[in-house]
Amino acid sequence: MAHYQAVGSIPPKRHTQHRRPGQGDAPGELYYEELMGEEGFSSDSSLLYHRNVPSTTVAASVWEVPDQATTPNHPLTPRHLKLHELFDAESVARTDVVTGRRLVLGNGDVRISYAVAAQASPWYRNGIGDECVYVERGRARVETVFGAFDVAEGDYVIIPRATTHRWLPVADADEPLRAYCIEANSHIAPPKRYLSRYGQLLEHAPYCERDLRQPEGPLLAEHVGASPDEQTDVYIKHRGNGPGGVVGTVHTLPFHPLDVVGWDGCLYPYVFNVRNFEPITGRIHQPPPVHQVFEGANFVICNFVPRKVDYHPLAIPVPYYHSNVDSDEIMFYVDGDYEARKGSGIGKGSISVHPGGHPHGPQPGATEGSLGVEAFDELAVMVDTFRPLELGEGGLAVDDGLYAMSWSRGTARTAGSPHSEG
Repeated sequence: MAHYQAVGSIPPKRHTQHRRPGQGDAPGELYYEELMGEEGFSSDSSLLYHRNVPSTTVAASVWEVPDQATTPNHPLTPRHLKLHELFDAESVARTDVVTGRRLVLGNGDVRISYAVAAQASPWYRNGIGDECVYVERGRARVETVFGAFDVAEGDYVIIPRATTHRWLPVADADEPLRAYCIEANSHIAPPKRYLSRYGQLLEHAPYCERDLRQPEGPLLAEHVGASPDEQTDVYIKHRGNGPGGVVGTVHTLPFHPLDVVGWDGCLYPYVFNVRNFEPITGRIHQPPPVHQVFEGANFVICNFVPRKVDYHPLAIPVPYYHSNVDSDEIMFYVDGDYEARKGSGIGKGSISVHPGGHPHGPQPGATEGSLGVEAFDELAVMVDTFRPLELGEGGLAVDDGLYAMSWSRGTARTAGSPHSEG
């Protein structure tokens, strides 16, 4: 995100001496400068100033990451996955957002997982790619080496690759923390068409820099009630020969990871709330790209928010039937009125999987039923991938096995009803 920030204590000139306060005439010890940068030295970066040498470890062990094996969607089948059936109250009490994720769908570009968590996570960094975590329900504090966020329902939390952080659910929240985790094998950023050549969000973009929340910092060990010398384990997800090319390692540090006294640059975690997305509408039905919020390599993230719909006098508000020749379409239904979907089972917490090569759209009767509708009350997060997705163990566990036949049931309505793009 090319939006410069400077936080805490940094020297006037980069790559020059930056010291702790000394005593008397004696200079203080040097801070240790770390460049966190993307694409070699050719893209966005930030400089972080540490109290400790950031390469230091005193032990390494294997982290057995949650099951990353996938099963092809073959024979080709649209599916309905009921995410809210993945965790019961007993499992929520012992689950955290990092080690408790259950893989729903994945391919070589992106993995979609889900967690319902009451426990604090360990310190964690993803060494494979950026993460976009959508907070479906609940509240949490996310502590990172760049600073901290308080996050809640509707927040997208964008965490750059290799950012050390942890998730702390708020115990007295009305609902448990429900996290929809999109893990890339690349970077995640606003769509290029929203950005100027220098990285500013343009006038036609559905959000702007004012809508983004930067981390509050610097955040040091003593600010969270820990000792700077506290030995700490950091869980690292990285590339390897495990299922999906994902393996895990635990590095033990002889100090607490919150040791950054200051940083500056254009690479850092940030938060965007879906309620700040300004929908783009038109006289006739607008295609899904107008709903796009982020993109990664070979996938996009869109959101469908409450909005007025088409206002041509002969407009048809629901989408036309469409065949995703180049992509799989994954719709996560977060909120809204799904009464019109009776017969398909789609509701809050559902995922519809519409694979490339299968035409989908409104159920018979939904098109006529949508005529004259002036607004949609829906909230959904969609991921479109340009390589086929396979089912993870979580997806297989909550597949209703019926959705593919829902277009054949005459009066039943599915994800293509007046309240959906699907």
